[in-house]
Amino acid sequence: MRQFFSPLLFGFAAVLVGAQAAVIDVASASSATVEIAPPAEALTFARINIDGTPKLISVNAYQQGTVSGVLLTGAPDDPITAFQELGFEGLDALISSAGARIETQASDLLMPVALTDQHIAAGTNFPEHAEEATVEDGPFLFTKAVQPTTSGTLEYSDGWLLDYEVELCFVGFDKIDLSTPPEHVGLFLCNDFTDRAALLRHLDPFDPASGKGFTTGKSAAGFMPIGDLFVIPRDRKSFVPDIELTLYVDGTERQRAFQRQAVWDFEEMLVQIDQRRDVVWDYRGEPVMLPLENGTIPLRTALLGGTPSGTIFQGEIGLSVYVRAVFSWLLGGWDRSVVAWVIETVIADAQASGAFLKPGNVVVLQANKLGLVSTEIIAPSAFSNGN
Repeated sequence: MRQFFSPLLFGFAAVLVGAQAAVIDVASASSATVEIAPPAEALTFARINIDGTPKLISVNAYQQGTVSGVLLTGAPDDPITAFQELGFEGLDALISSAGARIETQASDLLMPVALTDQHIAAGTNFPEHAEEATVEDGPFLFTKAVQPTTSGTLEYSDGWLLDYEVELCFVGFDKIDLSTPPEHVGLFLCNDFTDRAALLRHLDPFDPASGKGFTTGKSAAGFMPIGDLFVIPRDRKSFVPDIELTLYVDGTERQRAFQRQAVWDFEEMLVQIDQRRDVVWDYRGEPVMLPLENGTIPLRTALLGGTPSGTIFQGEIGLSVYVRAVFSWLLGGWDRSVVAWVIETVIADAQASGAFLKPGNVVVLQANKLGLVSTEIIAPSAFSNGN
C-alpha cells in the first residue's frame, strides 16, 4: 500500500486520460454490428416483446442495429429457465426445428435475463486498472446492491463524480457451490457505474482493498445497465479469455482489454468469495455482506469480473491538494479531520475539472459475441432527489 492514502484519490491525470484517448468511429446503438458466436461455440439469446408478451429468440446475426434469429416457440421466455429445463440438447433441437424467423431492431430488445438486486463484484481485477488506481493490495470483492436495467438513460444527480466501468458478468443456472465451479454459466455485459464522490467519502483511505464504501458508491438506481444479449458458451474456459471488452464515451475509446488479462478468473473468484464470506461492511447504516445463502451464490446473482484501465478515476494526487487541505483545517476547519479535508479537496477539484460524466454524454459498451450497452446521461428532473 502506498503511503498517506494515495490509493483511490484521483487528480487531474483524469483529464489527460480523456484528452489522449483516440477518437474512433464507434457505431451507435442504432447501427451497431456485433459478431455472434457460431452455435457450435455458444448459444446466443435475446428477448423481444410480441403482442405484449416477452419471447425468447435464438440470435444468429446482429447487423447495423438489426438483430435476427428464430423465435423459440414453447420455450420459457427467460434463458436461465430455458437452459434449466432443456439444456444444450433440448435447446439445439428447438432451434433447429424452429420455423418462425424473426428480425427486430436492437433498440427494441428487452432485458435479456431476469436477475436479483444483489451481486458480487471484483475490484482492481485488471493489473493496469489497479496501477492507475494505485491499489496494491487487490484484487478485492464488494457487494453491488442494485437492480440491473437495460440500455437507455441515466438521470444525473448533482454532486456525483460519475464514472464508467465495462465488465463481463457471469451468472449460474443454479445456486453455485463455491467449492465446485459449475460446468456452464451465462455471460453478459454490464456497466458498473460509480459515483466516485460517494465512494471516496465512505471508503477506508488507508485500506481501499478492504472493500469498505464500494457498495455505497456503486449502488445508486440505474448503476448497472446490462447488455442486450445472453450467451451460453459450450466451453467456458476457452470462450471467456478471448472476450474483448470495449467502452466509448461520445465515440471516444476509453477502455479496451481481453478478459484473459484479469488477475482472477471465474474459478479463482469463487475461491476468493469463499474466503470473504464473513466480511461485513456498512451500507446506508445497515450491515452488508457478500450475497450468499448457506455458502452458495444464489440463483440469478451476477459476478462482475472487473474492469480494465481507462476509467476517469485516477489514483495519484498532487502535493497542492495536501497543502490546501491542511490550511483548510488550520484556518478553523476543525469539524473534520485533515484526511476528510484532503478527500473533500480532491472531490472539489475533480468536480471543477469537468472530466467526469455529465448530462449529454453517451456511454457505449461493446464486445463481440456479447452485444452492446448504451447509456445516455440526462439532466436531473425537477422532482429528482438524487437517489
